[in-house]
Amino acid sequence: MELPAVNLKAILLVHWLLTTWGCIVFQGPYAWTNFPILALGVWAMAQRDSVDAISMFLGGLVATIFLDVIYIGIFYPRSNLSDTVRFSAGMAILNLILKPISCFFVYHMYRERGGELLVHVGFLGPSEERSSYQPIDSSEVPADPESKAHVTRGY
Repeated sequence: MELPAVNLKAILLVHWLLTTWGCIVFQGPYAWTNFPILALGVWAMAQRDSVDAISMFLGGLVATIFLDVIYIGIFYPRSNLSDTVRFSAGMAILNLILKPISCFFVYHMYRERGGELLVHVGFLGPSEERSSYQPIDSSEVPADPESKAHVTRGY
């Protein structure tokens, strides 16, 4: 299945606009968590080949999903719901709904830039990856083609 081409600029513009409208009601922590993550998105847009920039933006988007749920749940006004308050709360909720979709597209941008899979499927099972680690008490001689003779010294 081919993904539609979504530009990082479009993702940033939509989330910036919705965050700005959401800040009419949810000031303080909502703005302090969302705007720095959008700044990471600007960094990811400026450095098109940087895996670090896009991965930090992706991680920030995932973190703000959980934080937005908490902020909207705590600071949602229970009374005095004017049209402005309803509009602002609706934009904050729409921003929250669109973030998992944005995470999906940003993750594919991360993979296009050369990022590795973040979740390893067999993380609970034995590792198939072999390293060059060799225990000290090993009686095996390392296979080093440059060393002609292996000399064992006692201490």
